[in-house]
Amino acid sequence: MRRREFIATLGGAALAWPLSARAQQPSMPVVGFLITRAPGEDPEFLDAFRQGLAEAGYVVGQNVAIEYRFAENHYDRLAALAADLVRRRVAVIAGISLAAQAAKAATTTIPIVFVAGTDPVELGLVANLNRPGGNITGVSILNLELGPKRLELLRAVIPTATMIALLVNPALPTRAETNVRDIERAADALGLQLHVLHASTDGELDTVFASFAQLRVGALVIGDDPFFSARSEQLGALALRHAVPAAFVYRSFAAAGGLLSYGASPMDAFRLVGVYTGRILKGEKPGDLPIQQATKVELVINLKTAKALGLTVPQSLLGRADEVIE
Repeated sequence: MRRREFIATLGGAALAWPLSARAQQPSMPVVGFLITRAPGEDPEFLDAFRQGLAEAGYVVGQNVAIEYRFAENHYDRLAALAADLVRRRVAVIAGISLAAQAAKAATTTIPIVFVAGTDPVELGLVANLNRPGGNITGVSILNLELGPKRLELLRAVIPTATMIALLVNPALPTRAETNVRDIERAADALGLQLHVLHASTDGELDTVFASFAQLRVGALVIGDDPFFSARSEQLGALALRHAVPAAFVYRSFAAAGGLLSYGASPMDAFRLVGVYTGRILKGEKPGDLPIQQATKVELVINLKTAKALGLTVPQSLLGRADEVIE
């Protein structure tokens, strides 16, 4: 072979090698993120999920990609969105309670990591908390079970109240029934009457708050529900506008003008889901990963709202608060 031909052949090989090597490299794993919310709602949840992925060694855009699917608070879209992620053959699907249920119905092979707002065994997501089995695991934030505690906190601020209202979403009857059952028991124990209100649309929310003055109830507990969770700030603003002493799950409610919030930190839960997702991407089986519980619970009191409502928050309660908004 002539020297010039040899050099040309060597150069061609040098050019071909990196192309061949790149072709043999594994493709970047894709995680499906399925959520009931609309794009732009609760961006801190997504940030916390990505933080958890990073803690497990996965950085979005570098060694993992995320396919987002937003139901925009239309729960009937979840099944189709979950099926789309299955067709996309994502490596893992992460989702909140209802989204995880849709994902579980769509696949028995793709790993699923969930955030459940109540007992995942009762939801039918898993049969056992320590060894979930199958293709699913996740994190439980027992905010639904904390409803009675929110009632107790309201009673501490408004000790003269004899009737308390509870707002539930009839579009999710099982969750609404659980809310009513638990709060009724707590109300009976405190010697209170309970008045149940219903809302499943923005218009109905406006109507409920506008009619509060005529209801002759002392305060309002907002039931834990995805529809209400997606409108946490809106609910806080409505409570402030209509002078309704109210309690809900999330800090954003109190920050927007609600009297108080008490619940597990969703950011902590989504971070843990990100960590579990990363561990599964590294080869761990979801069925072997025990259900975690987000244990960080936050009490936030809006003292400015309390003063506007003419309420005095006991010093003992202020001392227990994780944050007091003044």
